Amino acid sequence: MKDIVRAIRSGHWPSLVAAWLHFEVSFMAWLLVGALGVFIADEFHLTATQKGLVVAMPLLGGALLRIGAGVCSDWFGPKPTGLALLAGESLVLVWGWLGVSSYDELLVMGLCLGIAGASFAVSLPLANRAYPPAHHGLAMGVAASANSGIVLAAFFAPRLAQSVGWHGVFGLMAVPVVVTLALFGMLVRRDIGGSSAWRDAGRWDHVAGLLKQPFSYWLCFLYAVTFGGFAGLCSFLPIFLHDHYELDVVTAGSVTALCGLAGSLIRPWGGHVADRAGGRAVLAWLLPATAVLVAVVSALPPFAWAVPLLVAAVASMGFGNGVVFQIVSDRYSKQMGLASGMIGAAG
Repeated sequence: MKDIVRAIRSGHWPSLVAAWLHFEVSFMAWLLVGALGVFIADEFHLTATQKGLVVAMPLLGGALLRIGAGVCSDWFGPKPTGLALLAGESLVLVWGWLGVSSYDELLVMGLCLGIAGASFAVSLPLANRAYPPAHHGLAMGVAASANSGIVLAAFFAPRLAQSVGWHGVFGLMAVPVVVTLALFGMLVRRDIGGSSAWRDAGRWDHVAGLLKQPFSYWLCFLYAVTFGGFAGLCSFLPIFLHDHYELDVVTAGSVTALCGLAGSLIRPWGGHVADRAGGRAVLAWLLPATAVLVAVVSALPPFAWAVPLLVAAVASMGFGNGVVFQIVSDRYSKQMGLASGMIGAAG
């Protein structure tokens, strides 16, 4: 523990706090549709296919926008890019609060809410640039542990929706986003900007260079397994538990929150272990273990077994998230924004 505290003090920790806060609040907003999925499905009388599509739209929007956010983070710097994303999130949340009266409008709003998912391509490059290379894995693991926002969204959103309705929850969510916008502007150091190497060589040369490297596609695949599994599973769990295990919305949200907490808290340890043992060596045993856990869960075991299996599966994915991005930071330290956006989009 002393080593971790010493490592955190080695960089600009206020910027790390800002990166964590940006991703935490954005992750809450990003997965809000999934957390409120049961309420939304009941209001619009959605079929099983429509439920899945509604939950998937913010994830799709986040994937599409992460690449652009990563490019902007490298070119303009994480601070202005992060402020722009938070401003956009607040507008979409107000739309969800005051509008959205049809299924089609719900899909478009969900797609636009993907702007919150693009926070990933700002928070991780910011953490990376605020710390020396020896502690990149830990710093980015701490910043990315803010995907614990799913815990808060899954736990509180259903409870609040019972009192103020799902539209009202969107309005309430806009408040912490605006507060975070102000704090982010104050905490992030001014000189943590875009990569000078990126600007000198030209932005599109870096894009083309990254796209030509086969290793980047392997990292995309690995992150699609770890983070894609984490985000997708946590987003759909409330509906899954409600439909297959007949849990009420509050209990389903609590189980989802437990899974999200496990996957989020363990992520920094994944980066820390990878800093010491090497990311590839860790993934060699982690991925098979994750595959076994997911296969057992897919067989729909009794609920008493399903909960610990789900927690273990999501935790292994969270650990893997930290490992994969330790490899990314080693390989693409000068292109962290673009690499985070591209690989994050795959997730």
